Amino acid sequence: MSTVSRTVAPDFSERSRQAIGDEAQRTGIRGAMDFLQSKRKAQFPDPQELSDLRDLGAAIRRYALANLPELLQQLEARLTANGVQVHWAETPEQANALMLEIAARHQARLMVKGKSMVSEEVELNHAMQAAGIEALETDMGEYIVQLAGEKPSHIIMPAIHKTKQQIATLFTEKLPGVSYNDNVDVLIQIGREVLRKKFAAADIGLSGVNFAVAETGTLYLVENEGNGRMCTTVPRVHVAITGIEKVVAKLEHVALLNSLLPRSATGQAVETYQNFINGPRKPGELDGPEEVHLILLDNGRTQAYADPQLRATLQCIRCGACMNHCPVYARIGGHAYGTTYPGPIGAILSPHLLGFGAAYPLVTASTLCGACADVCPVRIPIPDLLIRLRNEAQANPQAARKALRDSGAKHHLLLTLVWRIWALLYGRPRFYRWFSWCASRFGALAPRHQGAWTHTRAPLIPAPRRLRDLLPQQNRLD
Repeated sequence: MSTVSRTVAPDFSERSRQAIGDEAQRTGIRGAMDFLQSKRKAQFPDPQELSDLRDLGAAIRRYALANLPELLQQLEARLTANGVQVHWAETPEQANALMLEIAARHQARLMVKGKSMVSEEVELNHAMQAAGIEALETDMGEYIVQLAGEKPSHIIMPAIHKTKQQIATLFTEKLPGVSYNDNVDVLIQIGREVLRKKFAAADIGLSGVNFAVAETGTLYLVENEGNGRMCTTVPRVHVAITGIEKVVAKLEHVALLNSLLPRSATGQAVETYQNFINGPRKPGELDGPEEVHLILLDNGRTQAYADPQLRATLQCIRCGACMNHCPVYARIGGHAYGTTYPGPIGAILSPHLLGFGAAYPLVTASTLCGACADVCPVRIPIPDLLIRLRNEAQANPQAARKALRDSGAKHHLLLTLVWRIWALLYGRPRFYRWFSWCASRFGALAPRHQGAWTHTRAPLIPAPRRLRDLLPQQNRLD
């Protein structure tokens, strides 16, 4: 089981340095990101088509968020009419309590899990384990990291940080009777044989939700391995868990969003499996669960929703394209972030889930190059949101927005004073001319250690003469 906490540890910088120092991991992740970038590019050969699709995708997600309260009510009504039991959870603790209540009602001892980042977010596996219930990941990447006692390092490809040799060694150590073999096809077959036996024995199957359709009360789930379909149909009880933002208004909106999702995520034209779940097994049907439950989780999402600018965070369709193109993620990988959602999307989402006090390092872990915004299929302005969150974290606590958790947590009086002086000098020409003259004449007094800047760069030392002093001399020479 994973042993990593939901909160960001204070040693983010140290973890990042360790990741950069791991040449094998860095090379592997860099190669994987380059591969995914080229695959995505090949799926969108027409720039105009891509731009139009992104516009439509963004419009669909914005429409859903603009009408979120009404759509959630409609979704609950349609699902209930379809026989699905809908539950609401404000916190991870409430979500886990609901899951434990369902499990206790059915005396469950084994849960098989399809891929679900929200279950990672609430640390459902820990809660189940504490109650004596085995929660087994069945997505191959998730299964690998679960065996290793790790968290996923990517929201789409959880074990992307591991080599086939490492996986072969892991299987040899953890699975009885398995001999070392680093052939990828053999490794997949080994995992499949183990998991197939578990599907038939499981009491509960758990899944995530890609989109929840308010119009029809449909839970839409995509996958490539078929394990999700096994989790949602073989056990007697199926529980889906998702964030409240995953609702869309109409079934036709799913088609457009799904034309963006696989192509942006893994460079596939379409996923292998698409599941439309409308309810439990009906009389006369031969397969499907006897009960279907949906847990809708808040966990800070209403905080983002309440702010007109930060609401764009919730447009995300979890494709991971922002990670695949991020120069920071490509060098340190997902584990360095210490959160369920790494990379650019994690940097703007985690402050709402965990608060600025825990997640602030992620807000600053960006070059603001804009690559994430350039590739986001639903046009989330991630750099703009990062700047906004940085400002909120540094805001004066007395003037900070109380609606944002831990707003002003990184406020520093000295830093505020420095920036006010900077604004005074650069906002008034007379003061700026005086300051630049002094700086050029007394540059030798500039400190050689200038905080984090000089950890990897030469110190900033003013030139002995200003440009305004050199230009008249140049004119005289001409």
